[in-house]
Amino acid sequence: MAHNEWWKGAVIYQVYPRSFCDTNNDGIGDLQGIISKLDYIKSLGVDAIWISPFFKSPMKDFGYDISDYRDIDPMFGNLDDFDELIDKAHQRNIKIIIDQVLSHTSDEHAWFSESRASQTNGKADWYVWADAKPDGSPPNNWLSIFGGVAWQWDSRRCQYYLHNFLTEQPDLNFHNPEVRQAVLDNVEFWLKKGVDGFRLDAINFCFHDQQLRDNPAKPKELRQGRGFSEDNPYAFQYHYYNNTQPENLAFMAEIRTLLDRYPGTVSLGEISSEDSLQTMAEYTSGGDKLHMGYSFELLTKDYSASYIRETVSRLEAVMTEGWPCWAFSNHDVERVASRWSKDGKTVDACQASMLTALLGSLRGSVCMYQGEELGLGEADVAFEDLQDPYGITFWPNFKGRDGCRTPMPWHTELKHAGFSEGKPWLPVSPAHLSQAVSQQAGLEDSILARYQAFMAWRNTMPELQVGDIEFIDSPEPVLAFYRRYQGKTVLCAFNLSEQPAQLALNISHHAQHQELVHHNGRYEQGLLSLPGYGCYFASL
Repeated sequence: MAHNEWWKGAVIYQVYPRSFCDTNNDGIGDLQGIISKLDYIKSLGVDAIWISPFFKSPMKDFGYDISDYRDIDPMFGNLDDFDELIDKAHQRNIKIIIDQVLSHTSDEHAWFSESRASQTNGKADWYVWADAKPDGSPPNNWLSIFGGVAWQWDSRRCQYYLHNFLTEQPDLNFHNPEVRQAVLDNVEFWLKKGVDGFRLDAINFCFHDQQLRDNPAKPKELRQGRGFSEDNPYAFQYHYYNNTQPENLAFMAEIRTLLDRYPGTVSLGEISSEDSLQTMAEYTSGGDKLHMGYSFELLTKDYSASYIRETVSRLEAVMTEGWPCWAFSNHDVERVASRWSKDGKTVDACQASMLTALLGSLRGSVCMYQGEELGLGEADVAFEDLQDPYGITFWPNFKGRDGCRTPMPWHTELKHAGFSEGKPWLPVSPAHLSQAVSQQAGLEDSILARYQAFMAWRNTMPELQVGDIEFIDSPEPVLAFYRRYQGKTVLCAFNLSEQPAQLALNISHHAQHQELVHHNGRYEQGLLSLPGYGCYFASL
């Protein structure tokens, strides 16, 4: 594999900086906090860190509303801290991937301040502006993911502006070539800083339908959430016109052209569309667009061998040229240890370790969210402690994203679990104290130790990193498949249930059947037996 394709099969560790480690004791994590934990991150056997936004921002959406793309928000540090982070990560052979939020800015960005001032200024058409209907209502029926109409009236221009997310996040007009170039110039600023790649937030939202056509209604039985809940009005429409427009493919190619000037850099697009798997395939096709794509398709409540098999198989069928990336958790969804647990709450150590092994065995690269290596479950955050505007709007049916964003528990005996000496921006979950790093580090059979052992072993297995995948027709609750690379085959099998399970499997015709480490299943005379949440790996 070419050195520049380091990202193929890589394990990418997502750091949500607000909640990782606070070194100046203001209750908010910072870049120096990440630097202080680089040795810990290295011990996890990961290839890269993806850092959620740390740019200058009013923090209405906790950094995903950017007011200056080329500066660090003071709460996280400064550009010197970032240079130090890049340098010290690279010394440890850890790549740095940063978030880029391209489709919208903060309403406090200088571009928007100028754009909203009049209909004739130099940036008048840098955002999506539209006249009201004759009765004063919004231009069309588009809705915001965060609740309500996607249009906000602005009295300065006497027009509406589009916001697919918060009102304070106006959408840029990517039909304007000056906007596209300005955005690419901001991206290149960080390439020159030495970053190894970008996670591109909501990348299919860059373009909108210029005719501003209404989205059609979606039948109730077809409403489903991917990053939003079914009771959100956003689920009531087919989003044919407010995102995922055909013009976006050409912009993906512009991004790739820029990155190709910086060998070894990578783009990972977050995609949430009406058919996210098909869009992932389109956005990574031809070798001239994004390097990788990932979606919310495995970040759902659906937890069955058939669902995972069908989802991965469908992507395999359509993504014939690009490279997939899979995740079970991130900063936007309920933590997988709770989401896929038997009762939706209790964390099972064996299941947490099995899910790590499963995710690390699928074809593609892997995104692991901070705390996943500890088996952290979703934190229960009281309403009065909620910070997420999304959760506050839809509470109590949807409690927002704060439950997966609570501070990392580093040390059971220290104040606020060693995250900060000041009051954290979100409370440390009492349930996380027993799973702190200090409790698990060096403990032979801890979730953390199993994670480290599996990742160390995976790093020796090119079959799991870059091999092809072929699923085995297996009954619930067993998920099984082969990974093949350069004439070698590895059998991977997982029991998704707490109850023992078996799979009839005739592999006696193979010349060799060598059981591999990091499993607790047993194969005898054509029958594979797996304990509850068991795994099995064998070289054939």
